[in-house]
Amino acid sequence: MGEAGAGAGAGAPGGPEASPEAEVVKLLPFLAPGARADLQAAAVRHVLALTGSGPGRALLAGQEALLQALVELAPASAPARDAARALVNLAADPGLHETLLAADPGLPARLLGRALDPQWPWAEEAAAALANLSREPGPCAELMAALAAAEPADSGLERLVRALCTPGYNARAPLHYLAPLLSNLSQRPAARAFLLDPDRCVVQRLLPHTQYPDSSVRRGGVVGTLRNCCFEHRHHEWLLGPEVDILPFLLLPLAGPEDFSEEEMERLPVDLQYLPPDKQREPDADIRKMLVEAIMLLTATAPGRQQVRDQGAYLILRELHSWEPEPDVRAACEKLIQVLIGDEPEPGMENLLEVQVPEDVEQQLQQLDCQEQEQLERELAPEPWVERATPT
Repeated sequence: MGEAGAGAGAGAPGGPEASPEAEVVKLLPFLAPGARADLQAAAVRHVLALTGSGPGRALLAGQEALLQALVELAPASAPARDAARALVNLAADPGLHETLLAADPGLPARLLGRALDPQWPWAEEAAAALANLSREPGPCAELMAALAAAEPADSGLERLVRALCTPGYNARAPLHYLAPLLSNLSQRPAARAFLLDPDRCVVQRLLPHTQYPDSSVRRGGVVGTLRNCCFEHRHHEWLLGPEVDILPFLLLPLAGPEDFSEEEMERLPVDLQYLPPDKQREPDADIRKMLVEAIMLLTATAPGRQQVRDQGAYLILRELHSWEPEPDVRAACEKLIQVLIGDEPEPGMENLLEVQVPEDVEQQLQQLDCQEQEQLERELAPEPWVERATPT
């Protein structure tokens, strides 16, 4: 399996066989500007095929000149899309992120420039590569540095949010993958500080996308971003208050067509009252779980718990629990319901994110959590999300 495949640049008959690295180097002239179009297309197809296997990705990841050539291919050229897809596949392998950055430290910045270029035809592929790459702390930090290097009057994060939230920003690319990219970035405190700045109105621009009908990738990325923002309990009052009013946007995707009594209906926010009989819940179980987790985080403080109770969240969660087919989502829903209907913590322990748990109790809880997670994994055997591209 370590030998060069047929038709992949095999040496002359009877001559010494070139190493795989040497075969890759031979492709570079065909990826250069001005190369013959048919040869350039064949070279890029070969690179894309190599990214379909682990050894192929490992071979390509350390080739700085080749990586730069893939990013710099002219947008009008036929091979540019395959080149972008090859980068998506390379970035999908976390074990190669360090190698990719070592070979080409400027890769995140160049991909970001492509993703945010409203004229770039393959901006969606650039965004998908960045979404894959930013899952790991190192590349995520590199990308944050690239965003921070943008001109102060128009920060990189602001450009990213604008591109995501502006319909038709790029007429040839929907840019759905900017949402999981933003979700990954929001794991970093600096990104959350930007997102939660009341003067920027970023969260308010993201909220309608929790119901975006045409892309679960976009919905999931936005919900993941909002969930990460909810870890900042100092902002809960603002998030739940009238300036943002986040809770209806988190509850509506979880709501079905249930017909509540008049008394119960009056407890719900206006946007959750009298929903049509064909109202569908969020179809993606992972997104439903993130929505429940976001609401759970908003109940970390006593005022937050009271606001969530007052807006009738229990009613929506009660019906969700009865309907929910996925055990891990149902378990998350049960925990949240217990918080809402249970007794309030003792004085000094109202903030659930700051409670100091004794070490022996924490170890017992961790062991129980591990056992519960193992049971769920046996039932569900979920796979992590990774975007990969294939030749067409």
